[in-house]
Amino acid sequence: MTGSTGDELKAALPPALQARVTALRLADGVATVVADVSGLDAIERERTEAALREALMGQPGVSEVRVAMTADKVQRRIIAVGSGKGGVGKSTLSANLAVAMSRLGRKVGLVDADIYGPSQPRLLQTEGIKPRAKDSKMFPVPSPFGFGVLSMGNLIEGDKAIAWRGPMASGALGQLIDADWGDTEILIVDLPPGTGDVQLTMLQRHKPVGAVIVSTPQDLALIDATRAMQLFNQAGVPIIGVVENMAGYMCPHCGEVSDPFGSGGAEAEAARLGEAFLGRIPLTIKIRQDSDAGQPPAAGDSPEGQAFLAIARRVLTWLDNS
Repeated sequence: MTGSTGDELKAALPPALQARVTALRLADGVATVVADVSGLDAIERERTEAALREALMGQPGVSEVRVAMTADKVQRRIIAVGSGKGGVGKSTLSANLAVAMSRLGRKVGLVDADIYGPSQPRLLQTEGIKPRAKDSKMFPVPSPFGFGVLSMGNLIEGDKAIAWRGPMASGALGQLIDADWGDTEILIVDLPPGTGDVQLTMLQRHKPVGAVIVSTPQDLALIDATRAMQLFNQAGVPIIGVVENMAGYMCPHCGEVSDPFGSGGAEAEAARLGEAFLGRIPLTIKIRQDSDAGQPPAAGDSPEGQAFLAIARRVLTWLDNS
């Protein structure tokens, strides 16, 4: 095929690669190819590039291959999951929201922004898996639930403490959010508790489209959750709604329901502030057991899983109408 034209080179490619090639030129032994990789994740894009190089280098007259990849720009929207207080189940909600949205057909990703106490590797079965990187960009770690996740827990050993000042933690968060998320459309960011440097950096640099606030029903948690809502409001980030976690405990032996943390407090506070109430998550041993085992309830059809799915549907309805 001496003196091949770009069209002849393209015709020699396998059909799957031909469908991706939008332009191909051969000049002075250099084959320059432009491939449309819309809809492919980071790993698939790498494989496509490697396959093009291998196929073209095997053609007569080709001594070098240059590949440029294009894709339709993805309008990625960030949802922040926050609370002014630790221990209210924010990470559990974030993981289950991501699982539920993936089940509902959305292209979702999850960032564990709790730099000092990352929980997502345990919740999503990615412990011990380090993310790949290329050209200073990280690629999300694939979870068994159909979406990618990035966490400081994937970058450091599980028993090592992270002793970083605010700017270092904020910089680490930026690298996680600015990773190569491919065609991810919704990025859930599990924020650390409080209203400090990491939260402020997140709001100022990455501009979430909305925030989900998590609280337990008791007054102390509600005070801190209200502070978190004030922070988002001051930053111009809309509150998607409030979730009441640990809302009622059913005894597995007698079936009696009790409310060790109170009941209805988060819903009442949301109504007082004029914010939407997204739903309740019960306090059950199943959620604790499934979470520790890396099996988010939203992956199944238990009553607990259905509660997470219902909240995810309400969040998606808000997104689709915003």
